[in-house]
Amino acid sequence: MDQKLDPEVIEQIKKCCKDEASFSKLEELFGELFQRYQNTKKQLSLVEQAIKHDYDSILITDLDLEKPGPKIVYVNEGFTRMTGYTKEEVLGKTPRILQGEKTDRHVLDRLKERLIEGQAFFGHTVNYRKDGSEFINQWDIHPLTNSKGEITHWVSYQRDITDRKESSKLIFDANLDFDNLVEESKKTFIDLDVQGNIISSNNSFKSLLGYDADELKTVKIWDLVVDEDQDEMKSLFGDFDAKQIEDKEYPWEFIQKDGETVKLEGTINYFVSNDETVIRVHFDNISLRNRIIETLKKKKSSLENIVGKKDEFILRFVAGSDGKTGCKFVSENFTNITGLNPELILDDGIENVIHADDLEEAEKALEKAFNGTSSSISCKYKTSDDNYVSVIQSFKPDFGKDKETVESVKSVAMIELEVEK
Repeated sequence: MDQKLDPEVIEQIKKCCKDEASFSKLEELFGELFQRYQNTKKQLSLVEQAIKHDYDSILITDLDLEKPGPKIVYVNEGFTRMTGYTKEEVLGKTPRILQGEKTDRHVLDRLKERLIEGQAFFGHTVNYRKDGSEFINQWDIHPLTNSKGEITHWVSYQRDITDRKESSKLIFDANLDFDNLVEESKKTFIDLDVQGNIISSNNSFKSLLGYDADELKTVKIWDLVVDEDQDEMKSLFGDFDAKQIEDKEYPWEFIQKDGETVKLEGTINYFVSNDETVIRVHFDNISLRNRIIETLKKKKSSLENIVGKKDEFILRFVAGSDGKTGCKFVSENFTNITGLNPELILDDGIENVIHADDLEEAEKALEKAFNGTSSSISCKYKTSDDNYVSVIQSFKPDFGKDKETVESVKSVAMIELEVEK
């Protein structure tokens, strides 16, 4: 045997055996089982290492999909960091403990349908951590099979994509007068057959690439992209698998007729027309999106120059050896906005500059951040002319190298409006 059994285990085996032959047989059997366990543990560790940059957590459940749902049989440390639940708290429970009011039932129904069919699933919806805070959870779920090819478990690779979803709203949340940009951002799509031939395309796609309808019908979709993206397109459309591409986004770089390139992000759907599968790809113009962001930055910069100050200031808090928290950094915009000397905060804390009615809530938010949970409050800061400025203030923990200890708290206060005393 390559693996030595624990002496206590060997003693227990001896007690259960009637003779030396039985003992030898059981010792060999337990040794083989232990070896398999070690190999499985090692393989799972390798899987975790391989995907740790793409996924935050791994969760494995048993096969039963009926209520109360599949039971959790394994979670890794990434799951604990992402959700706040310990392994002991979730083993034997169902992943439904992560669901709540905003969890999309349609996504869950589609997830169950795919699993009943024995198929993989890719999607995302709102989930909830142990402390009740929301996050957007992206799943990549696959069946695990035994030597006979029978499904025995489900493994779910998960990722918190909240920041990505929130940042993408920046482009669309502002009422800005960019007539040309808005015109260009209209929905762009094409229809393909399962061999990658372009059946039809809307005017936005044709105008974007500079080709007419007849020219597009003579090429396959992968003829229109740079070399680096051709293999992926051929694998998707040349051997089309409808279930493989659902709910995924594909960034591709297209070559325009004049030789310039444009980055588009494709979302793929399909439908059946006259017994023929038609693949519809909707595109989001990434190049345009980047231009909008740059335009927003330039406009914000121009406004800041006109006004003479920015609309936010930053504070950073640390915990002292006595357990008390203190402010160790104040950005220069604090003085630009309030007119007050930052030493007021650095010396004696926020109680000298924040409205008395808001002090308790601010201290609770700060304490919560030092315990590892982000939050935001609405409060008022004093100004040098004896008035107040209303801000939305966020408190976000900064973790140390161990990803568990909060070393400091970063607080960003964004101005709403000035109010009288």
